[in-house]
Amino acid sequence: MTTQTMSKAKPAPKQNRMPFGRWFSSIGFRHVVGILAAIYAAFPIMYVISAALNPEIKTTLTGANTLFSSVSGENFAELSDTMFWTWFSNTVIIGLATSVGTVLMGAAAAYAFSRYRFSGRKVSLQALLIIQMFPQLLTFVAIFLLLTTLGEIIPALGINSKMALIAVYWGGALGANTFLMYGFFNSIPMELDEAAKIDGASHAQVYWTIILPLVIPILAVVGLLSFIAAFNDFVLARTILTSQENWTLAIGMNIWVGGNDKNWDWFASGAVIAAIPILLLFLFLQKYIVAGLTGGAVKG
Repeated sequence: MTTQTMSKAKPAPKQNRMPFGRWFSSIGFRHVVGILAAIYAAFPIMYVISAALNPEIKTTLTGANTLFSSVSGENFAELSDTMFWTWFSNTVIIGLATSVGTVLMGAAAAYAFSRYRFSGRKVSLQALLIIQMFPQLLTFVAIFLLLTTLGEIIPALGINSKMALIAVYWGGALGANTFLMYGFFNSIPMELDEAAKIDGASHAQVYWTIILPLVIPILAVVGLLSFIAAFNDFVLARTILTSQENWTLAIGMNIWVGGNDKNWDWFASGAVIAAIPILLLFLFLQKYIVAGLTGGAVKG
């Protein structure tokens, strides 16, 4: 009986494979472009890592042309004899303070523009938009003169102050971040606010417990971009910070290769270490960035 049943079973239909030319023209070329893009992006990273691990790299990068021809941790050990870790801590502190401050200030401003109706609201939004049209380089002279005068009254907010640099970053990013968050706050239904107020929630409770959890993706994006911008900034940091004890990595590492005496070994090893905080922060915030804007919210 079993033999007869198996003999009557229909053979599996043959899968129609797409011709190679048609597959490559529609799908295959994307794999080629992706592989080439990955190689193009990975090669500079591998080159810097190879240079950082090569003890023969000193005043020139010629020895790094052959990737990983020599591997050693000598260059990383020599960083302890420099001010690298002081600059590294300054950069991380300034970056974290800038990202936290810009997120809090931008979210508060965006929430006010989105939820409240007050006189001058439209004019203020238009003013923020117009201000963003002017390049930041135009403000450097004014910022320098302002901090020079302010430092005579409040030294903590004068030239060569990390707090002054952080305050400048806060103000410079407020307009763009407010507009970026404003659209996300507008996408949150007002019914959520009204329902929470009916249940007895205050404005602060609505803001902290209802609205902010729903806009975590944009908060993560703004925080990440602010941290990267402060971490990599050179011109503004070089203008405000004058002593080596307060320098950031962008200033100090530029000195290593910007003068007549080149220290590419320190620069390469320092660049590898400097990339770690940004990499870790991006990996940590990635789940918030890709998450849905109103994930978990109940639609009414």
